Amino acid sequence: MNYENFSVDLQAVNIIMQEYPVSPKVFMRSFGCQQNVNDGERIRGILASIGYTVVEVPEDADLIIFNTCAVREHAQTKVLGNIGELKHLKVKNEKLMIAVCGCMVQQKEMVEKLRKSYSFVDLVFGPNSIDELPNIISQNIKTKKRILNEPSERTDIIENIPVRRTSKTSAWVPIMYGCDNFCSYCIVPYVRGRERSRRKEDIIAEFTSLVKDGYTDITLLGQNVNSYGKGLDENMDFADLLSMLAKVEGDYIINFMSSHPKDLTYKLLDVIAENSNITRRIHLPIQSGSNRILKEMNRKYTREEYLDLVNYAKDKIPNVSFSSDILVGFPGETEEDFLETLSVIEEVGYSQLFTFIYSKRTGTKAATMPDSTPEKEKSERIMRIKKQEENYQ
Repeated sequence: MNYENFSVDLQAVNIIMQEYPVSPKVFMRSFGCQQNVNDGERIRGILASIGYTVVEVPEDADLIIFNTCAVREHAQTKVLGNIGELKHLKVKNEKLMIAVCGCMVQQKEMVEKLRKSYSFVDLVFGPNSIDELPNIISQNIKTKKRILNEPSERTDIIENIPVRRTSKTSAWVPIMYGCDNFCSYCIVPYVRGRERSRRKEDIIAEFTSLVKDGYTDITLLGQNVNSYGKGLDENMDFADLLSMLAKVEGDYIINFMSSHPKDLTYKLLDVIAENSNITRRIHLPIQSGSNRILKEMNRKYTREEYLDLVNYAKDKIPNVSFSSDILVGFPGETEEDFLETLSVIEEVGYSQLFTFIYSKRTGTKAATMPDSTPEKEKSERIMRIKKQEENYQ
C-alpha cells in the first residue's frame, strides 16, 4: 500500500485563478452516508486551500459539486433529479462548472448516462480522486472539454488533505477505506474498492489535533471499522487503535461506525467497558434475524452469534445500548423469516432502528435472485417494525 501526503500542482492552481478575476465560489452538496459527508468536507477543504470561497446556494457559485451515493436506487434517482435541476443555471451562466463525484459515478453505466443525457455536467470523478480535483478543474479550463473520468480503483492513501468541517464540536475521522465483505445486496465494495487502513500515527495525529481544537464528539469512520488493520505492516486491530485514542488527554467522546458483527470481538467490547470516553451506544447492523436470510446475504454470522455479542456487551458495559439497520424484503424473505427479525428486535431492545426496503443493485449477487414478495407487503413489514419500535419507546 502506498501512503502519500497531499500536495497541490501550482500550475493547475494558476490556470484556475487566471480564469476568475475574483475568488471563485463553490457550492457543495453531499448525499448519503457519513463517509460521503467527510469526503465533502475534504473537497471543500481542498478548494478553500487554493482560493475558492464556499457559498450556501448554487445560484451564487462558479462551481457546483454534487457528491453522490449509490447504496440504494432511490438515492440515485433523487440525485439525478437534483442534477437535472441545475441545467437552467448553466443556461444562465455558460462559465458555470458542474461536477458530479462520489459512489454513484463509480458505476460505468452512470458515467455513460451522465455523458449522454446530462451534457451540462462538466466534471465526473470518483471518491478516490478527491486529491486530484485541482488538476481536473484546470484540465477542463485549459481544454474547454468535459472531463468525465471512468471508474477506477486506487490503493493509495493520501494524508494531510485539508478539511473544512461543518461543525465546531463534532468531527469525522476516517480510519480505513473500502470494504471486503461483499454482502450479496451491497454495491459498496464495487464503488469504494477493497479495504485499506490508515497508519495509526496519522489517525492519532488527526485525532489529537481535533481534541486540542475543542472537538468533543469525534466519530471514527470506515465501511467496517472492526476490520481495521488490514494491509498494515504491524499487527494491530480496531480494539488496539481505540485503546490508544482513548488515552489522548482531553474532554471528548469517541464514536465509531459502521461496525460489522462478524468482526466485532469481545476484546473490543472490553476496551469500551474500560474507557468511559468511548460511546456506550453501539451501532451494530443485523439486517435480518433469520439465519437463512443472513446466509443468503453473505453476512457471515448467525443470529445466535449476534445475540451472544449483544449479551456480552450488556453484561460488561454499564448503560450500553444498541442501534441497528434492518433490511426488509430481501429476495426470498418469507413471513417466517420476517418474524425472526421481529423477535430479534424484541430481544435486543434497540434504542434506534434504521429500516430499509431491499433495493436491487445491478452487479450484486442478490440482483440475480428471484424476488416474488409484492412491494406492498414489504412496505407493510416496515410499518410493523416501526409499530413494534414505538412500543419500546
